[in-house]
Amino acid sequence: MLPSTPSQRLKSVDDLLFRLGLLVCTLGAVWAWPVWAWPGTVTHVSDGDTVWVQPLLNGKTQKVRLLGIDAPEICQAWGPQSRDALQAALQAQVVEVQGHYHDSYGRLLAQLSYRGNDVGAWMVSQGHAWSYNYKERPGLYDAQQSAAQAQGLGLFADASAVQPRWFRKQFGSCHPAARAGVQ
Repeated sequence: MLPSTPSQRLKSVDDLLFRLGLLVCTLGAVWAWPVWAWPGTVTHVSDGDTVWVQPLLNGKTQKVRLLGIDAPEICQAWGPQSRDALQAALQAQVVEVQGHYHDSYGRLLAQLSYRGNDVGAWMVSQGHAWSYNYKERPGLYDAQQSAAQAQGLGLFADASAVQPRWFRKQFGSCHPAARAGVQ
C-alpha cells in the first residue's frame, strides 16, 4: 500500500534510505574481508613476494602476490636472497591463501599462512622484504620492519639498500617483457 500523506511518504523515504545505508554498510564490510580462503601447494617462487599456488581442491594454479610486503626486484641487490629465502621456506609446502583481489597484472593479492604463521610478517622480520606502505599510510608490517632494521637483518644490514618502488622508478622492471608491456 502506498503512503497517502506527506508525513507517511517522508517516513517511507527515511525508511528506504535507512535500509539502503544498511545494505551499503553490510556490503562494505563483506568486501573488506578476504574474498576467499583456501589451502594450496606452492609450486613455484618467482621472487621474494610472488609465488604460484595450486589449490588442493583441483583449481587452477594462481599467481599470488604477497599482500603488505615489497621484496627487492630479482635484479637488484638482495633480490636473489629474498627469493631464495621464500623458496626455501615454501616450495612444495601447503599454505593457506587469504585472497583479497586481483591487481592490474592479474595476480591474486593475498596473505599467506604457513603452519599458522604469516609469511609476509616472516619475510619482513627476517629482513627479506620491506613493509609495503602507500603514501602516508603505515604498512601492515611496519613493526616487524623496525625490529629487523634495528637488528640489521638481511637487506637492512646494507645502508645502500633501495626500496623496490624507487628501484623500479629509476631502472624500470627487471623483466624485458614487462618493459615492453607484455605479461
